[in-house]
Amino acid sequence: MPSRVFQPHISSSCVLVQYCSDSEDLFGDYDSILEDSSILAKLEDAEQHEILQSENLQSFRTLQPSKDLTSQSPEDRCTDSMFDELEDKAFEELPPSQLQFQEQIQDQAKRSRLQARDKISTPSHSVSEIIEGAEETNAEDRSKRQRRSVADQLKKTMLGNAATPVGVSRTAALKEAVVSEEISVAMQAMEAICAETTDLGPFFGLPSKVKELMHKLRGIQSLYDWQKTCLNLDCVQQRKNLIYSLPTSGGKTLVAEILILRELLCRRKDCLFILPYISLVQEKVRGLASFGLELDFMVEEYAGSKGKFPPVKRRNKRSLYIATIEKAHSLVNSLIETSRLENLGLVVVDELHMLGDGSRGAVIEMTLAKVQYMSKATQIIGMSATLGNIKDLRTFLGAENYTNDFRPVQLKEYVKLNDTIYEVDPKEENCFRFSRMLNFKYSSSMQKIDPDHIIALVTEVIPIHSCLVFCPTKKNCENVAGMICKYLKEDFLQHRETEKATLLQELKDSGNGSMCPVLRRTVPYGVAYHHSGLTSEERKLVEEAYSRGVLCLLTCTSTLAAGINLPARRVILRSPYMATDFLKRSQYKQMVGRAGRAGIDAIGESILILQEKDRNMAKDLVCAPMENCYSKLMQEDGKGILSLILSLIGLNITSSLQQMEEFLRGTLLFVQQQQLCVDSSLWDTMQRCVDMLKEKDLITITGTDSLSPTLQITRLGRATYKGSVDLTYCDLVYKDLFKGLEGLLLNSYLHLVYLVTPYDLIPQCNPDWMVYFRQFTLLSASEQKMSAAVGVPESFVARKAAGQTVKKDMDLVVVKRMFLALVLFSLLKETNVWSVAERFQLSRGFVQTLLSSASAFCSCVLHFTEELEEFWPYKALLMELTRRLSYCVKAELIPLMEVAGVLEFRAKQLYNAGYKTLTHLANADPAVLCRTIENLFKKQAHLMVASAKMLLNEKAAALQEEVEELLTLPADLPPQL
Repeated sequence: MPSRVFQPHISSSCVLVQYCSDSEDLFGDYDSILEDSSILAKLEDAEQHEILQSENLQSFRTLQPSKDLTSQSPEDRCTDSMFDELEDKAFEELPPSQLQFQEQIQDQAKRSRLQARDKISTPSHSVSEIIEGAEETNAEDRSKRQRRSVADQLKKTMLGNAATPVGVSRTAALKEAVVSEEISVAMQAMEAICAETTDLGPFFGLPSKVKELMHKLRGIQSLYDWQKTCLNLDCVQQRKNLIYSLPTSGGKTLVAEILILRELLCRRKDCLFILPYISLVQEKVRGLASFGLELDFMVEEYAGSKGKFPPVKRRNKRSLYIATIEKAHSLVNSLIETSRLENLGLVVVDELHMLGDGSRGAVIEMTLAKVQYMSKATQIIGMSATLGNIKDLRTFLGAENYTNDFRPVQLKEYVKLNDTIYEVDPKEENCFRFSRMLNFKYSSSMQKIDPDHIIALVTEVIPIHSCLVFCPTKKNCENVAGMICKYLKEDFLQHRETEKATLLQELKDSGNGSMCPVLRRTVPYGVAYHHSGLTSEERKLVEEAYSRGVLCLLTCTSTLAAGINLPARRVILRSPYMATDFLKRSQYKQMVGRAGRAGIDAIGESILILQEKDRNMAKDLVCAPMENCYSKLMQEDGKGILSLILSLIGLNITSSLQQMEEFLRGTLLFVQQQQLCVDSSLWDTMQRCVDMLKEKDLITITGTDSLSPTLQITRLGRATYKGSVDLTYCDLVYKDLFKGLEGLLLNSYLHLVYLVTPYDLIPQCNPDWMVYFRQFTLLSASEQKMSAAVGVPESFVARKAAGQTVKKDMDLVVVKRMFLALVLFSLLKETNVWSVAERFQLSRGFVQTLLSSASAFCSCVLHFTEELEEFWPYKALLMELTRRLSYCVKAELIPLMEVAGVLEFRAKQLYNAGYKTLTHLANADPAVLCRTIENLFKKQAHLMVASAKMLLNEKAAALQEEVEELLTLPADLPPQL
């Protein structure tokens, strides 16, 4: 729909009455035009001259008729010529706003004249007949009416101009009018929806500029039919909750983004977008930053240690919060606590089926239940895989459901048994239909190394097309990648050889000279592996190279299927197992859903490699209905419901058992209580949880009424829920922090690092005692003393390194935690994951995970200490430590690494090229960046600059809000006498 500019229409008959009075000076400096009789006389003379000239021309044209001239009366021609002259001369000095008004008058006059011409111009008559008719008409008109004076028109025009605001740029006004009017129309339509139409505006209720940006930034020219249908559903128009389910790669996210933009721009409300992984949050922040800059809203990242609680309160701008599951819960808690949840207009949850995924599922349920209970005006949109019990989720959210099996690329599923390929067909009795025999000649040595014929399957598509091979373990990923390259032809080395050489150099630079030997061997063939053992830098480089086609094959674990979108022409499942567990149907569908690249492939293929023993189980895997999704609040001895009840009391959502019971009726657990609360009722479980929280000194129970006691949170309880500290460790965190105050070591980071080393990674740590002792001896005397104070003396480590038995019982949890603290301590000093991993004989992936977990836990401990007055010394110390752990680079690179997607290697390149601050990067020209920074592509440069601008705007806006807050007159100011 074309953009529309709505301009005011002012009737010439009412202008004088409406805008003029004797007591008002409406014309300012232009009054002299009306008062100067010489000017009016000149206008009259010019008018008479034009009349005479036109009459002379008319008598001449009688002999030489002209179609153009005869279509106008003398009066019209006079008026035309007069206004043409005045247009160039008389109004040259008018202000822009008055010129705009004058242009409207002239446009109306021209349209009237064109209409008159159309009426008297009839092709069926001769030219002479037209002339004679025109002359007769003109004579009659002159006898019936007196022509209006040009001076009178000028006077009335000036009177109308007097009512137009002065000093507004005409171009700016018109541009503003387009967007503002379209937003206004969309807002009105959303407030008063017409049942007969689903058209809310130019682009699904949004300004046409959004459609232009979709094309410019995403290359999206039109939407799929299902997307249009979904956006026009009655429940969407009426802002009811919605769950929509489609196969992977069906385009679900675009619908959510359009709804988010509509909430931000039309309803002027904040939005929350919940994604399962940090990498997805960062990718989405980069992708939407450009929209935020163009459409004037903030994009804020809540992942890892990033995110402010409560968020900055903005008067003039709306915010889109893009958050991980855990950060979203903390964000909602902070909005409830500050009574700002009503400002949150929309919550979008990606992968809603993760409600049934362990502790993270419990957190999603808590978040959504709180939003529903505390803000009836907040809409919830959930994107989900197809589920067997979607009705339960609909009941929980009070939502409508939209389901479609659309895929932009057709998917064909196959299984391989021995040398035979079968197509998956649920209509067949055995679920499998013969497709073809595998035609690839294997030598006896190859058959031993590759009994599953993976090489045959991948070489059917690579290097021209892409392929993903999902493997059951991380080690198997590396082994399969190496095995494939061992038997690939030399031709593969020549395919995009220069770009692969560049990738190898980047991988080496990202490791400060170190490089994985497996990748060094496989990348020249266009092959790499992808799992959690890669560093963040390596993972990013591999993903980008695969997206560009430099790498044609990735061997990967199931985490890739749930993470960043990396589709392939063919997907191969090496085994129906993940580690030792048989695949769930949801995991299988997620993996095979990566097959088929929209806009590139006409078809996508998946091949599941089976052994005969797994044939019957595989039938259920590929043909059975989808699994059900169940609440996880009761999992792990009710850890989820314990945390929920604690936060409900802390946020003053509930203060009695009756109120708590009312809240729990709005949970998925309540919907599924018959299946999940078998041993005891939900209400008995609630009462038991309250008693447990009281025993842990997290809440108190007071009141004289034994049937309805008052529930209140303790200081420790408040610190626990505000810090998002696991209830399993909350008392341990308090004890360690309190003990630390007795002799806090401040001339080294070691003591603080120990206090924020995450407890949940301790079970994965099995230190090499000789390495432990060697690193321990490198500590200073004060650091060794501190280690002994927490329970790890040098003598114990020395005995273990020497292989001697230790008679004295030691707390191995403390010992292992100190080992992990030494790893983190070394990272802070060296900032090189590779060298630290080698020194401590750990995988670089584990070191990377440890660093990420420590930065997030440090942020939690910081918020924990902020609620307890006795821990005041920790606040400033942990704030800086959180920042150091989040980036783990030299201090000068931190400002650049705050930008989403900028990692250490890229930050170094930018810094060395002179882009040393966030301001430098935000004001950079992407084209110049591409020329200056080696191996930086145009799209990456644009996203990077947009993210930097958004972050800079966010920081500036926060400061501006603080200034306005300070300068605002207090509402409760005492009366001033």
